[in-house]
Amino acid sequence: MAENLNPMPGSDTGSRSNRFMEDGVFLTWDDLWVTVAGGRPILQGLAGYAHPGELLAIMGPSGCGKSTLLDTLAGRQGPKTRQGGDILINGRKQVLAYGTSAYVTQDDALISTLTVREAVYYSAQLQLPDTMAKSEKNERAEMTIREMGLQDSMDTRIGGWGAKGLSGGQKRRVSICIEILTRPKLLFLDEPTSGLDSAASYYVMSRIASMNQKDNIGRTIIASIHQPSAEVFQLFANLYLLSAGKTVYFGPVSAANEFFALNGFPCPSLQNPSDHFLKTINKDFEKDIELGFANGIPTQEVIDILVKSYKSSDIYQMVQKEIAQICKQVRWWSIAENKRRSGLFNQCHVLTRRSFINMSRDLGYYWLRLGIYISLSIVLGSVFVHIGMDNGSIQARGSLMMFVASFLTFMAIGGFPSFVEEMKVFERERLNGHYGVTPFVIGNTLSALPFLALVALIPGAITYFLPRLHPGYQHFLFFVIIIFACMMLVESLMMIVASVVPNFLMGIIVGAGIQGLMILVGGFFRLPSDLPKPVFKFPLYYIAFHKYAYQGLFKNEFVGLTFPNNVQAGNGSSPTITGEEILKQTWRIEMTYSKWVDLAILFAMVVLYRTLFLIIIKTTEKKKAVIGKFMSATWKDKAQVTKGER
Repeated sequence: MAENLNPMPGSDTGSRSNRFMEDGVFLTWDDLWVTVAGGRPILQGLAGYAHPGELLAIMGPSGCGKSTLLDTLAGRQGPKTRQGGDILINGRKQVLAYGTSAYVTQDDALISTLTVREAVYYSAQLQLPDTMAKSEKNERAEMTIREMGLQDSMDTRIGGWGAKGLSGGQKRRVSICIEILTRPKLLFLDEPTSGLDSAASYYVMSRIASMNQKDNIGRTIIASIHQPSAEVFQLFANLYLLSAGKTVYFGPVSAANEFFALNGFPCPSLQNPSDHFLKTINKDFEKDIELGFANGIPTQEVIDILVKSYKSSDIYQMVQKEIAQICKQVRWWSIAENKRRSGLFNQCHVLTRRSFINMSRDLGYYWLRLGIYISLSIVLGSVFVHIGMDNGSIQARGSLMMFVASFLTFMAIGGFPSFVEEMKVFERERLNGHYGVTPFVIGNTLSALPFLALVALIPGAITYFLPRLHPGYQHFLFFVIIIFACMMLVESLMMIVASVVPNFLMGIIVGAGIQGLMILVGGFFRLPSDLPKPVFKFPLYYIAFHKYAYQGLFKNEFVGLTFPNNVQAGNGSSPTITGEEILKQTWRIEMTYSKWVDLAILFAMVVLYRTLFLIIIKTTEKKKAVIGKFMSATWKDKAQVTKGER
């Protein structure tokens, strides 16, 4: 067994530098349990600590609970999990405030059209307070880029699918750059070497490990890592080894080999210690392991031996003493409100500029759509060219208006995949506290206006003047504005869909289905008076924005025009029929209000849809927080009852 292990070198809190003691973040956790629905444990009674100026690695086989432990320590556990035990910051229970901690996710959610310089600069403008001058923010951004060794790639676009850009390791370093701009004292990294080769992994981790020396901050760094190379493994100060949610070993990296050797599982010479540890405690491929490994002992039995040995070892006792000593000796200071982010107005301004650049460079966002719209408008105008003023043109004009309001705006869902990618960036930045939902909605809306106006104006002009619709620029401008409002509505609708169905393929299907239903009950394919009153007439007909688009376009086109009447003269019938009569008798349009009211309703629905998107995101945040608190409280009550029974 491992009772004779030497105490952990450098574990004495009193030996830490005075500066780290004063403003560093000491993180401790004791008797930490995490369970999911049904009571299945993910983490079981974990205890440990993280010191300022050190890099702690969380390792273990797939599914052992590495990411769960990291998320729990960072306060990011899901609403369906229950948490028990104590997580203390500087010996007290505190909320991880903005700017004090940062979390680098496993997936690099970055805007692919931006350069490295732009991505970090815009993030600096968003995160750093307004009290800092813009030149100071840019200087901080450039310094951070150089710290991560990206100075030679500053003007290279990040790139993504279909666009060549940075390598995987460089993207990971850009993600780290963005999160350390505020100089956080506590940094969490979820598998920062995932998907990288050994050289890129070492380069990324060496930059992370050397950050404390470069910026002179006693930063506490905790990283979950799957299978580090021997060179990367030597960069760690402490190792937390997990298997099936239990602690196999926690202590200095230098003592891990001795621990395994004393328990009868020594690391062979010339073998990477991390590979040996993971192979020893991985039971997923037990039948495939060669005979003779671990003396032929089943993997589960090996894990049980190591877990029990660790619990009874001197090193475990040292961990408990260290946790108590940190809580006792570290001078408590609150990190609740020690840093401020940028103001609302500045956030809206920066997000508008950044989103505008992204939209202008992403061909799939608006430019491809504009090309298709122009092509379709030419075909549409050619089909209805010189539509004329005879009685047959009444039906033709109605069909043209319907196509414009329905199918021409329907294709606005084409920008949904690009918006979903932007939503991924938003989710990452929102979770890390860079900004809230309101600046994102405002920035996205303002940046889209010029492109939507262009997409509405050029195809609208082609569609309007080729058939020679109602003459007069007032009518033409109203026609274009209706198209513009409908496109904004479709994009707003897809924003709501994206907040509920984040998968872009499912989102397109759901969005197309909703629009198809709205088109069907909009009042063209089936006249309003003929719609079945339950559901289709009340309320769908009044909810569908196509109703107001159809009515506005029809009023704009027919009011003021006169057409020949096909009804034979007699019985006092007139040889001509006015546009107003056509709207009432043929199209059953509501004439109690003007076309401008229809237009106002469309813009009101744009505001309503965008507000709904904002409410859904904010409600989801609050719901997760409330559920998380309730689940944790329930777990604590049960734990207290259990202890009382004992």
